[in-house]
Amino acid sequence: MSLRHAVLGLLAHGPASGYDLLKRFEVSLANVWSATQSQLYSELNRMADADLVEVAAEGPRGRKEYAITEPGLVELRHWMTEIQPERLRRSDMLLRVFFLDLVTSEEAIAYLRRQSEFAAERIAEFEAIRTAVADEKDSLAVYGRIALEWGIRQVALVHDWATWAEAEVRATQSAEEGP
Repeated sequence: MSLRHAVLGLLAHGPASGYDLLKRFEVSLANVWSATQSQLYSELNRMADADLVEVAAEGPRGRKEYAITEPGLVELRHWMTEIQPERLRRSDMLLRVFFLDLVTSEEAIAYLRRQSEFAAERIAEFEAIRTAVADEKDSLAVYGRIALEWGIRQVALVHDWATWAEAEVRATQSAEEGP
């Protein structure tokens, strides 16, 4: 997914200033796709140059409110229906697991426990978001909850896996130490 398509998707739900978009990112897309202020404003300028968005209103201190254009909506729909999503195969966390034999069993166990604890923290964060948006009925909230549920399930899987993996390392450690 690109920042461009995230911005087009948000603007498809209504015009917004760069500041408004940044706030929408923080409360909705931040767990899926992040953006800094400078990235967002640079992308808005590129999108305006490409006629994907237009300045719909200007306010005090140079505040601009952007709206998606028809070509922007066509681009967004094309990306959603014609372009296959990237299936990320890289995992820094799992790459380290392949080499846990290079550290002590205690260090390997501690590493896996940290992964489990991190996942548990993320689950708690996601559950708080789920509670906060439970009563919202607009389409962005409905589909946002669907994406959030994927995040909860994915992180729960990491938590369960890390707990299992820690037990596997402990079992191997016990077998190596013998009676």
